[in-house]
Amino acid sequence: MADADLILVGGGLANGLLALRLRQRRPDLRLLILEQGETLGGNHTWSFHEHDLTSAQQAWLEPLVGHRWPCYDVIFPGLQRRLDSGYASIFSQRFHRSLMAELGDGMRLRTEVAKVEPQRVQLASGETLHAGAVIDGRGVRRSHQLALGFQKFLGQELRLQQPHGLQAPIIMDASVAQQDGYRFVYVLPFSADTLLIEDTYYADGDAVALDTLRNNIERYASAQGWAVAEVLREEQGVLPIVLSGDLPAFWDEARGVPQSGLSAALFHPTTGYSLPDAVRLADHLLALDRWDAAGLFAAIRAYSLAQWRQRGFFRLLNRMLFMAGPADRRWAVMQRFYRLREPLIQRFYAANLTTWDRLRIVSGKPPVPVGEALRALAAGNLHKDKQ
Repeated sequence: MADADLILVGGGLANGLLALRLRQRRPDLRLLILEQGETLGGNHTWSFHEHDLTSAQQAWLEPLVGHRWPCYDVIFPGLQRRLDSGYASIFSQRFHRSLMAELGDGMRLRTEVAKVEPQRVQLASGETLHAGAVIDGRGVRRSHQLALGFQKFLGQELRLQQPHGLQAPIIMDASVAQQDGYRFVYVLPFSADTLLIEDTYYADGDAVALDTLRNNIERYASAQGWAVAEVLREEQGVLPIVLSGDLPAFWDEARGVPQSGLSAALFHPTTGYSLPDAVRLADHLLALDRWDAAGLFAAIRAYSLAQWRQRGFFRLLNRMLFMAGPADRRWAVMQRFYRLREPLIQRFYAANLTTWDRLRIVSGKPPVPVGEALRALAAGNLHKDKQ
């Protein structure tokens, strides 16, 4: 007898949301999540914009949401703007508690996986588990089939000695000194005297100089007049930003094992946000209601490829950001973008641009040298140079 109908390898965002949705809609399915860490979701903050999800998706996600704001700010050397679009965050601590309450009997923490196959998982302990299907959601799969830039960050949740005075998140403050690519600071206010500050880079390499980023956060807080009483928590991450790729070949490397989340290339190509795609994949699979390994692999692969085809414009923009002009002027691309109409910006974050939106984004005088912009636009096969 199989150990479960469905084994989810990795207890991160995509697998966790899928498991939660399945428990709600298909309680008859026997689920088993295998997570190598002490908790589900690790140590992360996941955010999304109000218009990224439908009202129905917002409703089933709501119990996980830790904080909502009705608007957000952006700051650039030549622009400060408030956008009246809702913004929300989910915190991994709440994510873990909620999933343990719903799925505690189908959870194995501190479990190291040695090998994953479509219907079998071999653990490092030597134990082998069997299921009708296995989904691998352990994060980014490094592959020569994708050419990547990186969004890397370190964040600290801080308690201040006095109120910070912020009324809304700052999702990009690019008025800071530029270094190692396009740099901005991201700030989420949680209470009158607590907030999260992340030092963030769109960079060519994935190395993170932790002490440098910690010092940058300290200097940023000091520049705002904020005296830090306590560092409550620290998180870090490196997100892939896709410049070009051969996604069918990327899927061939999965060898028939269904994938989810970042390992299925399901994330916003430019922002790196992964939560909206994780929600959409869960709903898509529920609508199909196919839980055998071959059916799941075919369904997720087809869905991933469809998203890839629809999002080619974002990869073009990524090449503009990473390849056109000096690294310390990359902020100008984003400053120009944030001068556009708010409905277009909403559709951009939702990865649902119209043809007119695309034309509007690239029309007019580019904020980078024309020759370099044209070179970036034409460089659609960067992944082939890495093979």
